Amino acid sequence: MFKDYNMNQVVLPLDLEVKLKKDDVAFSINELVESIPGEAFEGFIHPIGCPPYHPRMMMKIILCAYTQSVFSGRKIAGLLEDSTRMMWLSQGYEPSYRTINRFRSNPLVEEILRECFVQFRSQLVQENLIKEEAIFIDGTKIEANANKFTFVWRKSVEKHSDNLMERSNQIYDELLEKEIIPAIERDNEEELSIQEMEEVVEKLDEKVEEYDKKIEACDIGGERKKIRSERKFPKQTRKQFKDFIERKQKYQNDMEIFGDRNSYSKTDTDATFMRMKDDYMQNGQLKAGYNVQAATEGQYVLAYDVFPNPTDTRTLIPFLDNIEENFFELPDYIVADAGYGSEQNYGDILEHRNKVPLITYNQYRKEKKKKHKENAFHVDNWEYNEADDTFLCPNDRKLWFSHHSKRTDRYGFTRDFKVYECEDCSDCPLRDLCTKAKEGNHRKVYYNEKWETQKEYVRAKLSDEKTGEIYGKRKTDVEPVFGFLKANLGFTRLSVRNKEKVKNELGFAFMAVNLRKYTAINNNPPIDDENNSHKNGSDHPKPMNGTIFIHFG
Repeated sequence: MFKDYNMNQVVLPLDLEVKLKKDDVAFSINELVESIPGEAFEGFIHPIGCPPYHPRMMMKIILCAYTQSVFSGRKIAGLLEDSTRMMWLSQGYEPSYRTINRFRSNPLVEEILRECFVQFRSQLVQENLIKEEAIFIDGTKIEANANKFTFVWRKSVEKHSDNLMERSNQIYDELLEKEIIPAIERDNEEELSIQEMEEVVEKLDEKVEEYDKKIEACDIGGERKKIRSERKFPKQTRKQFKDFIERKQKYQNDMEIFGDRNSYSKTDTDATFMRMKDDYMQNGQLKAGYNVQAATEGQYVLAYDVFPNPTDTRTLIPFLDNIEENFFELPDYIVADAGYGSEQNYGDILEHRNKVPLITYNQYRKEKKKKHKENAFHVDNWEYNEADDTFLCPNDRKLWFSHHSKRTDRYGFTRDFKVYECEDCSDCPLRDLCTKAKEGNHRKVYYNEKWETQKEYVRAKLSDEKTGEIYGKRKTDVEPVFGFLKANLGFTRLSVRNKEKVKNELGFAFMAVNLRKYTAINNNPPIDDENNSHKNGSDHPKPMNGTIFIHFG
């Protein structure tokens, strides 16, 4: 005998909450979104027109879809029709995919997502799931939603811009030489501006119109042919200058889009071309993408940000500013890998924030190796005499202080160096091993006192038992998060364009990672079935106030 099954029997709807298991991720999502203050949703109120869907409901269904590795607006709308947890969270509403896409791209959602992370972190702290002594920072590259072969390169634009400048000057000089147009007032003798090119076009228009009148007034065929021949050059140059104006405007617009980047995509101008690691052999290619930064603790993402530059070094300071301004107060220890180690970053954390940077630098591991320590020609292994401020080279010759030097990088940061020069390298038998300076020049050492002091500070902190243990957690704290995001969640490519929308989508994705981990850990305690009075999912966080099945035979 089978259990009763009759498709012709009328069944009234049941409260969908009872269909969910007590450890379902939907309850964590519901609890998180409900904890957001109501003021965060006031911007979505429209005084006129049809009332919109409640933003709490929209947040819940999008977060739930992302936890199920569904990122497409159409597929999210599809889940609302056949997923029990989605039906419960939406309470029967079925917004269209257009409504879903508009909502998650709305600039107001950024503030709601920020509140989500703030509330989630507070909950983790209250439940003692994380400590507040350190944050772990790292970055990963996510492929942008950009078409193939849409790259624009700075060097190419600069090259074509220089050619245009040279060609326009050449034609302008030729026009003056042939006395076709009078000279115009120029702000810069090296380059014609767009306004100056437009003025040249106006004068050429007048010249061509003058030739047109002559042609109309002339009745002799030979003369008309001669005038047409004279009109040909100003007419051609007028067309060329119109083309120059369009191209120059395009190049200027390209340079504004570049900012301090070297490339961008035509279909997502905020995305930069970066080398992606496509497989386990780290074989990849240049693709449009974003550099995503995350701050974690206990493998939970507590803050995030998006940057267009592919390297991590210049992302640390603005990321820390964003954390302090929008998420939480920085803990005592800032932990990151060697990609963030720089004089500027160390100085910012130590001097401006009064925190401890547990961040290695590029040569940290190399300096600890035996090969480096036994390299007699490296200045790190040379004897320094503080009394007369000299270094002693392997051939026992002194390098005397010569002068101070400053180096400013392309981003405006200045480093101060003390330059030391050897007293005489001319007859040194070790010269070829010690320096690559040309004959007649001596070995020079550029010594950055601030940088060396910072490195010594970092080495001491990483050698200390307590701080060294904290740094040792970095790999097992922040890096698995990106593995969860890409491998477990399947989030490897963005589905929206432009930085603001990308930032919103990444907020949903990171919170989905958090909720899945939180649900797996927090809602799976050992259960004593004999003493458990609540079974079959009846002990949900909230009481059920729904209907029951009523059968009509």
